[in-house]
Amino acid sequence: MSRGFVKEDDQEEIPIVPPRADLPEGVTNYVTQVGMNELLAEKQMLVNEKKNLDSSNESEKRIVLNHINAKLHLLNNRIVEAKIVNLNEQPQNDIRFGAVITLKVEANKNIQTFQIVGVDEANISKGKISFISPVARVLINKKIGEKAILERAKEKIVFEIMDIAYS
Repeated sequence: MSRGFVKEDDQEEIPIVPPRADLPEGVTNYVTQVGMNELLAEKQMLVNEKKNLDSSNESEKRIVLNHINAKLHLLNNRIVEAKIVNLNEQPQNDIRFGAVITLKVEANKNIQTFQIVGVDEANISKGKISFISPVARVLINKKIGEKAILERAKEKIVFEIMDIAYS
């Protein structure tokens, strides 16, 4: 049947699903074990949400189901592409993926602590920064006592590495 003969009410609404955290094309999706556990927990939550859908309104159920399926599709792609990094195998004296770094900001002497994690796990309010972030990029391969310089449009931020840990 031609789409011209279908009532407008019968047309399926295409779900708009926000994309996951940006991961540039060709970049490996590194994750910590904690990050992988969070992805798997999110998947289980969506599966449970799908199972427990209210079926009283068939049209609304279809729309919500399409939305959940779209989110699951994006999430499953991330899980399949994820590569778990064993933090115990990282060089303990260098900053690499998974490192918890304590820094002193040279300009104001503030002490900050960050962990370098995967893009889906990154959350600045929890002190977790993505491995592809500008800050992480200037810190990678540094050692305790070294300085890292983040060049911004109008300023340079100098960090002194105070401590490196893997936990």
